[in-house]
Amino acid sequence: MKTTKASSVADLLLLVVAAIWGSSYAFAKEATLWLPVLQFIALRFGLTFLVLLPALRPLLHRDGRRGLAAAGLLGANLLAIFVCETFGITLTSAGNAAFLISLCVALTPLVEWAMFGRRPARAVFAAAGLSALGAALLAASAPMDLAIGRGDALMLGAALLRAVMVCLTRRLGSLRAMPAATLTALQSGVIAIGAAVLATIAGHGRWAPWPAAPAFWGAIAWLVLACTVFAFFVQNYAAVRSAPSRVALLMGSEPLFGALVAALWLGERLSPAGWTGGALIVVSAAWAGWPARAAAPTAAVARPA
Repeated sequence: MKTTKASSVADLLLLVVAAIWGSSYAFAKEATLWLPVLQFIALRFGLTFLVLLPALRPLLHRDGRRGLAAAGLLGANLLAIFVCETFGITLTSAGNAAFLISLCVALTPLVEWAMFGRRPARAVFAAAGLSALGAALLAASAPMDLAIGRGDALMLGAALLRAVMVCLTRRLGSLRAMPAATLTALQSGVIAIGAAVLATIAGHGRWAPWPAAPAFWGAIAWLVLACTVFAFFVQNYAAVRSAPSRVALLMGSEPLFGALVAALWLGERLSPAGWTGGALIVVSAAWAGWPARAAAPTAAVARPA
């Protein structure tokens, strides 16, 4: 009875995390109206790093420092992901972004095949084809605007980089000695420093002034505290108390929440073809991830948004 109750609570918490992560695209799109993308990334992850500073305590011990190089490599990969993703959000709709980023689930087995020679099951190829059809329907439903096309391409690039990150995380065994919270803190620090350097170069040494608008700082607070810190700890709690197939199903609802928040808050609208494309991507992600989910790294490592 206690196990069933704990599982139900875990399922509910996973659904909450999916909703929170789904909202991140709309909040990021809103925040980048106030601040250049690279400076926004540096601020977001710099604050995340400060919040997670206590998680660096294991690094004081010799054993806790194992995996530092691997954490740095993954942090650099994450920097590339968030640069593509955040620039992409500014050039496409938040709803499109939420759907397209979930393509990483179908892409991961294909990237693993390319990197490590592990041929995926036939069902994965069918899921990848379904995802491609969904992405095509999303693109066809968007306004005929070159900027929209660039945004979608950047989101696809971010999805591919996320798939690479999942494969790297599986390969880098030294990360197992490092607590997940410590890894997330280190990655946040790498992203913040890397984005700050890029912002300085892009701005020729000049940074835009920090916005004073409460709406901007509210979005930043939500992205840091809710989408990263709260969601990270809830995910770690819930993922070990729910069946892997249910984790896949519940977390697969993230893009649907993303499109819903974009529609209700930003006033974005998807055509019937767009909703059909988004649904195909969600179904293909659940299909591709279902049988392998139990062996995948934790979502807190694979998606520290």
